[in-house]
Amino acid sequence: MKLGAIVTTYKSPKWLEKVLWGYENQTDSDFTVIIADDGSGTETSDVIRRFQDRGRLNLVHEWQEDNGFQKTRILNQCIRNTDCDYLVFTDGDCIPRFDYIEQHKKKAKQGFFVSGGLYRLNMKVSQTVEEEDVINKQCFNFDYLYSLGQERSFKRHKLIQSEWIANLLNRLTPTNATWNGGNTGCWRSDILAVNGFDERMQYGGLDRELGERMMNNGVRSIQARYSVITLHLDHKRGYENEASWAKNKRIRELVKREQRVWTDFGLEKTNKFKENS
Repeated sequence: MKLGAIVTTYKSPKWLEKVLWGYENQTDSDFTVIIADDGSGTETSDVIRRFQDRGRLNLVHEWQEDNGFQKTRILNQCIRNTDCDYLVFTDGDCIPRFDYIEQHKKKAKQGFFVSGGLYRLNMKVSQTVEEEDVINKQCFNFDYLYSLGQERSFKRHKLIQSEWIANLLNRLTPTNATWNGGNTGCWRSDILAVNGFDERMQYGGLDRELGERMMNNGVRSIQARYSVITLHLDHKRGYENEASWAKNKRIRELVKREQRVWTDFGLEKTNKFKENS
């Protein structure tokens, strides 16, 4: 399996640096990191170049001009340009646990996508995590995070490293195994079969919509929210607005109602779309 981890980012070089520390310290090093950059500037490119120079990662930088929130376009660019046959989708604010790639490979299965989990850090702890914490794995230990100021909640069980307990919790959780852009793995061929991301969509369910078309096309889900883990770094969401949520909701409702598997606004464009874009 040739695996590529597609990591989206936009003008968050400090968070991206922490994320790349995580990829440098994986138990399985046979993968490619593809940075899906939605128009960041030189600070981000400097971070990426520095990690490329370190030589510990096979690191690709895909970039597009800053034209507002256009995550779906840069993701389609990454999908189009890669030769990886299995793709993991995550974000530049998600530090992968040391076994992240290993677990995604274990869970990968033809005809399925893998729905992983996020453990959300508060802002104070997000800022405190340093490279040494990633190298020695302390930042994936709840007791250590608690000592830094992380709140105690049931969600700390996402950090349990016992495989059988994690699998038990995967079976018991009432949460659906949905397609989430923060942590999902799937076969590239299954994405090509539905024409990738719908580029009309901005923030608010754009990843779920792709997953819904894939499921309409027969792809099923694997629940792995306690097995395949990232630490989500806190941040503001200045790109969130009611108009984009409403627009995306209308598109998703149509996909569900008509059981659509294809979008005309994805990897391949119709002539009509090209004329009006």
